[in-house]
Amino acid sequence: MAPPILKLDDIFLSFGGAPLLAGAALQIEPGDKICLVGRNGSGKSTLLKIAAGLVEAQSGEVFRHPSSTVRYLEQAPDFAGFNTVQAYAEAGLGPGDDPYRVTYLLSHLGLTGEEDPKTLSGGESRRAALARVLAPEPDILLLDEPTNHLDLPTIEWLEGELQKTRSALVLISHDRRFLEKVSTATVWLDRGTSRRLDRGFAHFEAWRDQVLEAEELEQHKLGKAIEREEHWLRYGVTARRKRNMRRLGELQTMRSQYRGHKGPQGTVQATVSDAQESGKLVIEADKITKSFGDRTIVMPFSIRVHRGDCIGLVGPNGAGKTTLLKMLTGQLSPDSGTIKLGTNLEIATLDQKREDLDPENTLANYLTDGRGENLLVNSEQRHVTGYMKEFLFQPEQARTPIKSLSGGERARLMLARILSRPANLLILDEPTNDLDIETLDLLQEIVAGFPGTVILVSHDRDFLDRTVTSTIAPAVPDAPDGRWIEYAGGYSDMLAQRKGALEERKRAEKAAEKPKTQEAAPSAGSAKTKLSFKQKFALDNLPKEMAKAEAEIAKREQAMADPNLFTRDAVAFNRLAAEMEKLRSSLTKMEEEWLELEMLREELEG
Repeated sequence: MAPPILKLDDIFLSFGGAPLLAGAALQIEPGDKICLVGRNGSGKSTLLKIAAGLVEAQSGEVFRHPSSTVRYLEQAPDFAGFNTVQAYAEAGLGPGDDPYRVTYLLSHLGLTGEEDPKTLSGGESRRAALARVLAPEPDILLLDEPTNHLDLPTIEWLEGELQKTRSALVLISHDRRFLEKVSTATVWLDRGTSRRLDRGFAHFEAWRDQVLEAEELEQHKLGKAIEREEHWLRYGVTARRKRNMRRLGELQTMRSQYRGHKGPQGTVQATVSDAQESGKLVIEADKITKSFGDRTIVMPFSIRVHRGDCIGLVGPNGAGKTTLLKMLTGQLSPDSGTIKLGTNLEIATLDQKREDLDPENTLANYLTDGRGENLLVNSEQRHVTGYMKEFLFQPEQARTPIKSLSGGERARLMLARILSRPANLLILDEPTNDLDIETLDLLQEIVAGFPGTVILVSHDRDFLDRTVTSTIAPAVPDAPDGRWIEYAGGYSDMLAQRKGALEERKRAEKAAEKPKTQEAAPSAGSAKTKLSFKQKFALDNLPKEMAKAEAEIAKREQAMADPNLFTRDAVAFNRLAAEMEKLRSSLTKMEEEWLELEMLREELEG
């Protein structure tokens, strides 16, 4: 094992009240790719700043190798003294670093380098900061939410950059798919302390559940031990006073441990307020178009949205997702074509820019619209502090201004507000920004089980795959030209359909290039009207193979559900996890192959 190049040990930090960090640790070795996970407010960003030397711990050991270079991705970069983005990014380079890296990174992040820092949007500032920290290829990269404000093509590009970088990496992110692809180790920050799993994020949630179940069992055992000791003190045969005093002292220690145990933070408990059912047809768009000057945002596009649909909108930044969304919901008129909205629509909107939030407003006032201490949720009067608790806010926060909240807390507050309003059409624009994994799970359940209709814009591939029934994406992903296509299923389904359509188009183009005489010959195969024997066999047998794989996965999931397996036999637990990952990968490949063959069959049969 290589010696650490950065080590934090027994870190303590408090801002008054309960300590934020109490014994936290972080060890970084060359080549590490660590994801730092935990609930909103658990101290992840603070621990990263301590590692970067920007915040000083009140106690604990901090070691940085004297020759190692560290770069930290700032949430709010300081552009003072820089006239261009290029100059700002190049300032992060060290002696001997390649200046071309800055140009390369800026171009892939959608910037030219000539932009004036004073005119940058929040997303552009973030991209400039990302270029500055990546360019020198430091020994240690500390990245706090690097995917925020990035579109899907850029996120996928960044994944590749981080997978091949030689820098040791510690990153915080809410994007499950991103964490799974980049990380090889996981540090879980929970209740002020940290635990490390030497496996990537894909294995984290099963391990976390095992740890919490074991902790709950230990707490139960401690409670039973206290009961036995209390019974002995009351009814046992009197022994020597010294022994009695010793056991009494042990009992007091156990009681103190039991009372002082701080359980894991609760989960958000929420449901959408019931609303009158909308009409069966929610939105009908017929050949709508939109242009701004010479630029076409939407070419003739038609869609029918029915009650119960959940539609995802994806595409690069600037492709026109928000414009299309506003047209579909009647906020923006098309240049041509018609939009017809259904009957009895009650719309609730979550805006990615959080523009609805007045930083000086208090949490209680925001939730009640300034109408006293109560709000109406599902036709029931609720006190605002009780409702806030369901979203993990403390009663004492009711009178605090919104400006004191973290990004994740603001997202949770907006979620609390829109879920309290009756709605049958949810419009969610980047709803996953800044939410922790547990709140994302709840939002996923709400969206998937919502009886009305949902239209959402998101760059979170995992969230899209788990929720949407169809995906609207640009016809040309790398260079949007205003053409939009609706694909069945989630993001992965959309990619598979695009791949199948592209391969079929290539086959058609190849066949068209053949001489006519060759096309007429039976050996040319250009007049193919049915599947080959091998394709038909695969189409018939793949569902059986997929069912077998699903059964094998379920069998291993059941074995891993044993709360004592990890502590009893870690080798068996890790073997089962590895087998399950291999089976899931195989299942995904089979599903993609079956989908391509099914699309080809439908096309050949007309």
